[in-house]
Amino acid sequence: MLSQANEKKLDEIISHYPVKRSAILPALYLAQEEHGYVTDEDVKYLAQRLDMRVNEVEEVVTFYTMYSRKPVGKYKLQVCRTLSCMLMGAEQIAEHLEHKLKCGMNETTPDGKFTLMEVECLGYCDLAPCLQVNFDYHEKVTTESVDKLIESLK
Repeated sequence: MLSQANEKKLDEIISHYPVKRSAILPALYLAQEEHGYVTDEDVKYLAQRLDMRVNEVEEVVTFYTMYSRKPVGKYKLQVCRTLSCMLMGAEQIAEHLEHKLKCGMNETTPDGKFTLMEVECLGYCDLAPCLQVNFDYHEKVTTESVDKLIESLK
């Protein structure tokens, strides 16, 4: 369930679409904003509200990397792992982050501040390697620039 304020927002979002199910992406954002991640209850509830099956909502929430199905840190660090980024050093950036944060891929630091992930293409192939922090993109990252970034976020 959503808070009363977010219920109103969901009603408003749904009103903009001729077919309810088309509101799935902003509806998932709303649920994630409220709970910090998309809970099992959110999936069931949104399926009911949007006239979808639970597995259809689950397919959407697990396809897109901007949604999380479990609690994540304050900062979600996503390292692109596609060819251009890998050729330009993304693997070394990922290893450096694991070492620096003392945290593996798809894990969250004990203080709950950082979650580290590898994702498919972030769309910055010409500026590889790319790192996304929440909704901010960082291009042509190096171990030095990553260190500065992490320090600025602490």
